[in-house]
Amino acid sequence: MGIISKNISKAVTLLNNEELVAIPTETVYGLAGNIYSEKAIKLIFETKERPFFNPLIVHIPSVDYLENIVDEIPEKAKLLVEAFWPGPITLVLKKKDIIPDLITAGKDTVAVRMPNHSMTLELLRQLDFPLAAPSANPFNRISPTKPEHVEQYFKNKIKMVLDGGPCVSGIESTIIGFEDDQPIIYRLGSTPIEVIENAIGKIKVKNKKDISPKAPGMLARHYAPKTKTILTKYLLESIKEHQGKRIGLLIFNDNFNIENIDFKIVLSQENNLQEAASNLYDALHQLDEQELDIIIAERLPDYGLGKSINDRLERATK
Repeated sequence: MGIISKNISKAVTLLNNEELVAIPTETVYGLAGNIYSEKAIKLIFETKERPFFNPLIVHIPSVDYLENIVDEIPEKAKLLVEAFWPGPITLVLKKKDIIPDLITAGKDTVAVRMPNHSMTLELLRQLDFPLAAPSANPFNRISPTKPEHVEQYFKNKIKMVLDGGPCVSGIESTIIGFEDDQPIIYRLGSTPIEVIENAIGKIKVKNKKDISPKAPGMLARHYAPKTKTILTKYLLESIKEHQGKRIGLLIFNDNFNIENIDFKIVLSQENNLQEAASNLYDALHQLDEQELDIIIAERLPDYGLGKSINDRLERATK
């Protein structure tokens, strides 16, 4: 029998027993464990082969729960919570001492969000603790947006994937921290900058840091297929350059009539950036299974979710 199941009670039992469960969110599947269990948290890092210097995101069941785990909530953080929770915004805030240093990589801040997925919110309400849940993939590999992706990665290492269907947003949450009470984007994600700025005004972006990152998702190489991948504005030139190889193409829409391509995936026939984001990781998983010599990915328009998609593709090609 496989490990994919819709049984929330089984997930509760496993998590109460300090085991890991992969959980669905609106962004990607997370590899979840009890934040107060050292055994479970170490198991997350070991199972993912994730370095301990890379902090984890804490998932909570309600807005009210936030004050149980953080010390300070800046005014603009309150506005973000009001505008976007539950949803794909993660806030990095001063933590209470109750939050273990293992979760935060020794920092005095914790990354926290309220996911917008009915099944996972129901699970969180049935637990006496929040869940740490980084993406349910080996470190640096493509994030999972379907339960089958997780099963392929971890079928011999975890006991359950809670099946909440395909992830709607398809890329990770936007992470926002505060420096001198001013909001800073540490990771571009499912909530576009323009939408955030409508709620709180102008915001800076500092989203790359390989040493002691302030938040998850800041490392230069991340979200990567095993197959060599390049990102380009100039598709035809790149295809010519790699003639004679088995080429996979990842393109925004189908405006190109290109021959001699072994495998092609179109992210959105309708030029819809939300649809493209939702399809991105599944497309990379499919391309990675084709035994290609190279994946050539098209750079998307650099606005809205296009910025976030380009960010993921840049990290996949390092």
